[in-house]
Amino acid sequence: MKKSQIKIKVNGEWHELTVPNKKTLLDVIREDLHLTGTKKMCDTGECGGCTVIMGGMVVNSCIVLAVDANGKEITTIENLSQIGKLHPIQEEFIDRGAIQCGFCTPGMILSAKALLDQNPNPTELEVKAAISGNFCRCTGYVRIVNAILSAAERLRSVNDEGI
Repeated sequence: MKKSQIKIKVNGEWHELTVPNKKTLLDVIREDLHLTGTKKMCDTGECGGCTVIMGGMVVNSCIVLAVDANGKEITTIENLSQIGKLHPIQEEFIDRGAIQCGFCTPGMILSAKALLDQNPNPTELEVKAAISGNFCRCTGYVRIVNAILSAAERLRSVNDEGI
């Protein structure tokens, strides 16, 4: 089995690894870096449970080869909370009851973060489009969309105050 050297920056920290050429980014994140917030579910890029932000874009890490992530910066759900404080998106998911079983939650939250980083004032339709690659079997999406819209408002308020 052919292997390659890769260097990836995950949650602000560089990692140099030797990986099989067919190993996915998801498997590197979970098995080699022991970051299990990124969920392994469908393994076909259909459900969004493995969503991470790579180079500022949302990707399904189960269909990205680790060798294709070489040199890239990757954010997983573990990087959102800082110094023991949840990110406002995470807080809104809790406050709005947008979490049930939790399997889709990391992917939903990272999709929301990528959207809000690019568009701090999204419409409901833009939120729905941003999370369209993430499937939830529990909440029916209304609470998730409301949590993201509320988080956007909260983040704009914080940014307006210069905090």
